[in-house]
Amino acid sequence: MKHLCTICARGGSKGIPGKNVRPLLGKPLIAHSIEQARACGLFAAIAVSSDSQEILEVSQRAGADVLVSRPAELATDAAAKVPAIRHCLESAERRLGRSFAIFADLDATSPLRLPQDIVGAVRMLEEHGASSVITGAAARRSPYFNLVEVDARGIARLSKQTGRPIERRQDAPRCYDMNASIYVWNRDAFLRRPAVFYDDTLLFEMPPERSIDIDSELDFEIVEMLLQKRG
Repeated sequence: MKHLCTICARGGSKGIPGKNVRPLLGKPLIAHSIEQARACGLFAAIAVSSDSQEILEVSQRAGADVLVSRPAELATDAAAKVPAIRHCLESAERRLGRSFAIFADLDATSPLRLPQDIVGAVRMLEEHGASSVITGAAARRSPYFNLVEVDARGIARLSKQTGRPIERRQDAPRCYDMNASIYVWNRDAFLRRPAVFYDDTLLFEMPPERSIDIDSELDFEIVEMLLQKRG
């Protein structure tokens, strides 16, 4: 096991207060991601970053190896996630006294992933030598066919145009919804330029039933139902 896993979870949540430690089928939401990281067998350590002491304590009980206190400026509603991931990566490496050529970040609000999804995304980066891998599911709407934009005059147009009209959705280029579940990076590429997308970023496809990110009470209920169905 030679890789690092990071999980970054803020204490503040407007849509679902306290969602990262809210019980989901008998265990805190964040515990599902920690257990999946452990089960995939790829990671030498799992680091959890948070501005919430409660989240860090829950994560430790769930099996996290490194607890990273996130600075307040990286935990505001307006703060981007990539700087928080970098802080977690660098803090964990200092704590552990070693660096990791590849690391993966799991979103705590995407508990429907399976360990095999994590393995697949990491293997894709390893096999292709890419700078990063993201995960996504087939898009429900196509920007070439039935996704529209409305301009300042109120005129609706397809978001993306081609040289010829596309009359069937099946004929449109394949598009994906990012599911915010798994991000994998080549460490050196990330530290040179912390970002999600690079010129060689690849996408690992996951099915829709494992691609729901919890942002609302409805999302939470749907995820709970799907996990119960999975058994």
